[in-house]
Amino acid sequence: MPMKADPCSQPSLMHPDEAIIKLLDQVMPLDDSEMVQLPYALGRVLAEDLASSIDLPPFNNSAMDGYAFRFEDLANNEPLILIGQSFAGHPFEGEAKPNTCVRIMTGAPVPVGYDTVQMQEKVIANEELISIEAPKAVGANIRYRGEEVKTGGKVLSSGTQIGAAEMGVLATIGTSQVRVSRQVKVAFFSTGDELRPVGSELAPGQIYDSNRYSIQGLLSRANVEWIDLGVIEDDPEAIRNAFRTAAARADMVLTSGGVSVGDADYTKQVLDEEGEITFWKLAIKPGKPFAFGRLGDAVFCGLPGNPVSSMVTFYKLVWPLINKMQGLPQAKPLQMQAQLKGCVRKHPGRVEYQRGILSHDEQGQAQVCITGGQGSGMLTSMSLANCFVILSQEQGDVADGSLVTVEPFNSVLC
Repeated sequence: MPMKADPCSQPSLMHPDEAIIKLLDQVMPLDDSEMVQLPYALGRVLAEDLASSIDLPPFNNSAMDGYAFRFEDLANNEPLILIGQSFAGHPFEGEAKPNTCVRIMTGAPVPVGYDTVQMQEKVIANEELISIEAPKAVGANIRYRGEEVKTGGKVLSSGTQIGAAEMGVLATIGTSQVRVSRQVKVAFFSTGDELRPVGSELAPGQIYDSNRYSIQGLLSRANVEWIDLGVIEDDPEAIRNAFRTAAARADMVLTSGGVSVGDADYTKQVLDEEGEITFWKLAIKPGKPFAFGRLGDAVFCGLPGNPVSSMVTFYKLVWPLINKMQGLPQAKPLQMQAQLKGCVRKHPGRVEYQRGILSHDEQGQAQVCITGGQGSGMLTSMSLANCFVILSQEQGDVADGSLVTVEPFNSVLC
């Protein structure tokens, strides 16, 4: 029996890959930058190249706990005389002498005149006489001054997002403050008389305002400065004032719901009056309706109202926009192949981002199963998942055991 076409599949639907190219062409990185103290730099984006003011490492040091000595003295095949020690922060202050050695700890300076270190497990210590099993070569187990970076060498590039490793690098070269791009400011709000705050009682026909909390979480993960304008009642002037306030305070205005062509509310009407907005239908499931444009000087993104649709379109479309505005380079998300456990129903026509649980079997083979119901209102499908199972626009039903494309969740969705 022939498969029925997806009723949402239309030739006019825009492929999400085409949509993101169009979106990225419409925004530029922010010009503003600021200096921040190192403890507050985590997650920020460097606004300039950064060079080291010192050599790394700043002195020859030991890569092992052991003994430092002159390699040529091993030719005598005699024990070496222990004459001192070099600890981190407490270097040996004497002079290297023939047929001698010093006890040395990892990271401690190698005394001038010594050129090799042997790990302590490969020596025989008899009080002050140290017999050393010959290392492979002169210079063994020594980290040389400047071998990682020399003074003036670039350590981090403009556009680098500062993570834990970068924090350590900055501290290593003695940097107490860095110039970073200003954080993107994103204002968001919900609209709808049916929305109630969490913790209150629901009357018939009312629901809790969950999307605003999901968006707040997404924006926090995206490392922006978010501005929560709360819930706006279904009133044209209230919505108009909210849009004007948001556009005046933020670089991006973000909403969910009210962007479908047939929506019987005031959001689309006010957007048409207040900004330059394009309403798109995307070949993506969940998340077909999407709006993009400008409200004054601010970029506007209108997400679908269904909770999962809102999160998927943020992940696919809004997050790359924010990255570009922050000055981050665009990077393709990590994808891999995994064996599908169970069958998946799909109609050709749209790219589907089904929520999955990625794991490995006893042989180490990647496998993935769907999290159950995939309705766009089933937010638990996102909570249970750790990846998307991406099914192409032309793809139909997928059989158990098939190889499918899997995209593990990034830091925004984890």
